[in-house]
Amino acid sequence: MQPNLYIEEIFDLFDAVQKYEIFEDQKAMADAIPLFSISVINENYESQKDNEGFDLKEFVLKHFKFDQPESSIQREEKLPIENHIEKLWDELTRTAYEEKGTLLKLPKPYIVPGGRFNEFFYWDSYFVMLGLQVSGRIEMMKNIVDNCAYLINAFGFVPNASRTYFLSRSQPPYFSLMLDLVFESTNDEKIYSQYFETLEKEYRFWMDGAEDLENGNQYRRIVKTQDGDILNRYFDDENAPRPESYMIDVEDAETSSNQEFYRNVRAACESGWDFSSRWFADENSIQSIETLNLAQVDLNCLLWHLEKTLAKASELQKFEDKKNDYSKKAEARKIAIDKYFWNEEERIYKDYNIKSQSQTSSEHIATLYPLFLNLSNQDQAKAVSETINEKFLKKGGLITTTKDSGQQWDAPNAWAPYQWLGFLAMKNYGFDDLAENIKNNWCSNVDRIYNNTGKLMEKYNAIDTTSIAGGGEYPNQDGFGWTNGVYIKLKHNY
Repeated sequence: MQPNLYIEEIFDLFDAVQKYEIFEDQKAMADAIPLFSISVINENYESQKDNEGFDLKEFVLKHFKFDQPESSIQREEKLPIENHIEKLWDELTRTAYEEKGTLLKLPKPYIVPGGRFNEFFYWDSYFVMLGLQVSGRIEMMKNIVDNCAYLINAFGFVPNASRTYFLSRSQPPYFSLMLDLVFESTNDEKIYSQYFETLEKEYRFWMDGAEDLENGNQYRRIVKTQDGDILNRYFDDENAPRPESYMIDVEDAETSSNQEFYRNVRAACESGWDFSSRWFADENSIQSIETLNLAQVDLNCLLWHLEKTLAKASELQKFEDKKNDYSKKAEARKIAIDKYFWNEEERIYKDYNIKSQSQTSSEHIATLYPLFLNLSNQDQAKAVSETINEKFLKKGGLITTTKDSGQQWDAPNAWAPYQWLGFLAMKNYGFDDLAENIKNNWCSNVDRIYNNTGKLMEKYNAIDTTSIAGGGEYPNQDGFGWTNGVYIKLKHNY
């Protein structure tokens, strides 16, 4: 399957549009749909661009369609919040049975996040599925799994989102956890056998290069430590400005000495945390971003889950050798997670810096993953629960880091995924009161904003609950897929 990479084919025009910033949001041009063949557009541009009085924006509007969603879903009536969410499932549903511009085709309907995000996103969709499960929309849950499987079979992985310009990276690998949700809803174990080859394909993507790597080296998403342990990191195959944030990247790169600045930025996007002081060498400046130097606790926990799922799926099909192989890999990774990410003194899991062979200083909420997936022992879980209560739980929910850098994945913002991870992590180890506090603090914040604005937001301010949220490359979006899903899942517990 050859994707339509037309941005590369109209690069001179695309570059001019982004540099002159003729659209407020640079994602607009990245998502534009050509109204004529690429050769015709290029020919017209070359013949007209040097003419006196040439209007670049006018030219673009004549040659492209801009299928931009409304920035806000407005209603005449004020519905109770859960009724509003039920309506949103339908309003956020899209289909893409053929490619349009940079939009990839998908076989089944899907839920978009909302606002400027009008395509299928990978890890968002898992948290959307939590709400679909509560709403009894099992068919849409299966659609999401089928769309992920289609993308894995077409490209070897699930892209960041269903756009051609995202084909150089993925997002946190939640496909195996999506299968768990469908199994919970159907009690049909055959789903693991049905998607076994797809699970293996995704695993091969993340593990590419592991076989031949020497100690102390990295290749794509693989890290082999000096001790010979295999870990994973976020990565991106491109070292160029992101089309959807073109000038932001170009301007930031001008003041960075990092030769792989763009790839480090893109690797942070693969994590879903774009952006956070978690990735910065000096905690304050994106110019110091060093995502490629880090092995991340969340990614390695998710890949442990994928290995465990592959072992389970192998057992169901009586593939004894594969079951043993994946079980050994999962056990080795569990030991490595403890060895490289657990910090006994600070009572938290941290990322591991490959270059310095030491843990990073950043305190961040991804410390929840070993508890979310039941990888911690009870003493570790108790220590983390105390750190969460002391440093991360605020009036409006769990903050993502203890650093306020102005980036959107730092304090004071609370994001829906980590409220669910926090709630379930604490439930897993019997810290029920803390789990309820996480749920109540964040849900109350969501309720307050909804009552004041009629909107469900992408992120929330957990510290100043008189405001909404801030930071980042774009305004706070409303809609919003994963907020809707996590809110009703928490309200109905699990």
